[in-house]
Amino acid sequence: MTDLRIERAGTDDSVLADWRHVHNVIVPPAVLSPDEVRERAGRNVMEVAYRGDELVGCTTVRPPTDDDGTATVIARVLPNHRRRGIGGQLYARGLAQARELGARTIETVVLAANTDGLRFAGSHGFVECDRYVLPGGTALWIDLRLV
Repeated sequence: MTDLRIERAGTDDSVLADWRHVHNVIVPPAVLSPDEVRERAGRNVMEVAYRGDELVGCTTVRPPTDDDGTATVIARVLPNHRRRGIGGQLYARGLAQARELGARTIETVVLAANTDGLRFAGSHGFVECDRYVLPGGTALWIDLRLV
């Protein structure tokens, strides 16, 4: 495990830019603009992880919005920092945040091309519940649910 410094992506432009960078590297079919990131930060719990001063990853927790209390937890780790326990730390933090927000069901979403992300989700108890391509897109997305 590694010690991480976590910053909330709220209104600080540099932290939002770092969150955006990690997201856009890991999810190139869904590149976000600075305005889109600011909008998401207003409705989700978004954090950025650093090891020392080095950017290593980010998280998104989409709070429960439906009757069954489903929250989405997404942990992203830059490729050069994977397999060092960072993803596990970020996921555990996001899961705790989702539970604090009242989540009873936890889901995540992974780009099908991200085999590291799919392997990570599977090793943490997630199973596939849906596959789809967004309207106008070509990338395959996989929704997974924690069982």
